[in-house]
Amino acid sequence: MPNKTSIKFAYFGSSRLSVIVLDELEKLAFLPTVVVTTPDKPQGRKLIVQPNVVKEWALSKNIPVLDPAKLDDSVVEKLKGYDCQAFIVASYGKIIPKRILDIVPEKTLNIHPSLLPKYRGPSPLPTAMLDDAKDTGVSIMRLDEEMDHGPIVAQKPIHVNEWPTYEDFEEMMAREGAQLLASILPDWIAGKVKEKAQDHSQATYTKKIIKEDGLIDLTADAYSNFRKIQAYHEWPKAYFIFENKNENKNIRVKITQASFKNGKLEIEKVIPEGKKEMSYKDFLSGYSN
Repeated sequence: MPNKTSIKFAYFGSSRLSVIVLDELEKLAFLPTVVVTTPDKPQGRKLIVQPNVVKEWALSKNIPVLDPAKLDDSVVEKLKGYDCQAFIVASYGKIIPKRILDIVPEKTLNIHPSLLPKYRGPSPLPTAMLDDAKDTGVSIMRLDEEMDHGPIVAQKPIHVNEWPTYEDFEEMMAREGAQLLASILPDWIAGKVKEKAQDHSQATYTKKIIKEDGLIDLTADAYSNFRKIQAYHEWPKAYFIFENKNENKNIRVKITQASFKNGKLEIEKVIPEGKKEMSYKDFLSGYSN
């Protein structure tokens, strides 16, 4: 069996979830040989070109970084030079083509925060929250050319008692995924772990979230609204449209903190359009009609 500290692997990721997985893997003595991520892009109000959080993490650890716009033949040659035993993917955000997968034949693993084949696609975590799917889990699957389609290498069921904010849910699931990966990676590279094909007839799919998804109707079901607030807490944030009769216009009000108690939704903090965060009580008194 390979020693975990000697396993050479490339890591594909580009998001906050990817960094949480990297942090947990480092604690467990797994560090990537090279990191593959997305290119620097304009960020913030001033649109200053900056690296993403994964690139920043890798550079802080003196780990080589590849950040190509396209996974073309030049990337293939560069990755071959690192002589990796496996590729690990966690929230990379791009389809990895066959020419990349073929560098380490049948040795690319993906950490996916759901019990596949449920919740395939780009938004498994917020979708589970919206569906109130408290019996969830993480999957380690071998990547093939189709989205979240490959055979399962390992899974761990996880039960959620109460829905936290998206950020807290993401962190919990990312760390669980990293721990599961670390527990099987040496044996898997040694050929001692059996795969199991997914039952594709049971597959469900998630969609890419857009800003408009955050709109809520405050007269709708309270618990559904609470889950939407929690699921969209990081982005796009749940919001409602408020008729500001004092200024004769409608404004967007983002909900930044809420709770669900005794069957009722309690909105605690909001950001009215063009204003700073304030308590919901202050908002109501300040914008009373």
